[in-house]
Amino acid sequence: MPRFHFDLFMGTHGNLDEEGHEVVSLRAAELQALRSAGELARDRLLMGQEINSEDIRVEVRNEHRWPVLAVTISIRVERVGECSALDTSRLASPVRP
Repeated sequence: MPRFHFDLFMGTHGNLDEEGHEVVSLRAAELQALRSAGELARDRLLMGQEINSEDIRVEVRNEHRWPVLAVTISIRVERVGECSALDTSRLASPVRP
């Protein structure tokens, strides 16, 4: 069974998977990377930690430690109305049925 390494990165902080995990296929490794990235994002939000502009990234390497895919989750919050000179011409009016 192929071995894949799942390296986790949040912003500038990283955790390299030195041991790796046996996974049946590249597609299964992709699904595991998607699940891991989603769980990291969810856990940070549930714990009230700020994500700000830090991307959550899972990089997958094969048994030769060559990169084969990466999953990145980005959460951006853009607040409207907090600046003193808000350009209201760009805001759409509410749609009413």
